[in-house]
Amino acid sequence: MRKSLFTLALALAALPFASTAQSNNPLLGKWTTLDDETGRAMTVVEIYPAQNGTLAARIVENIAAPPICNKCSGSNKGKSIIGMPVLWNIRNENGSWGGGNGLKPSTGDTFRVRSVEVAENGTRLRVTGCKGPFCRTATWQRRE
Repeated sequence: MRKSLFTLALALAALPFASTAQSNNPLLGKWTTLDDETGRAMTVVEIYPAQNGTLAARIVENIAAPPICNKCSGSNKGKSIIGMPVLWNIRNENGSWGGGNGLKPSTGDTFRVRSVEVAENGTRLRVTGCKGPFCRTATWQRRE
């Protein structure tokens, strides 16, 4: 009983530090996605902490993307893009974020995430995704 109370006290004491570590992550928050071909604002996504220390992102607002994911396959086909995940299982490996998977709802394409990097003093995010040997980088802009 005494040991479990001590363990509980340690866990509770560590909570503020765990949330501070996540809140200091410059990737977290809302970002405006820009089409990687035209530079046009498409959606607003929110990057949030997910399971096991990974990050994920979902669409929270549609600006100029098709409202329904008709080009998607599987369970996303014909669904609203609001709330749809666009990045998942993004991991921090040796100080760099990447790995995981992504979805581009406007084309229905899924891809492997190579990297997610903060740029221009935290105002931009560069998301590089690959499909086979071909990679593209999209730029997202920090949302105030």
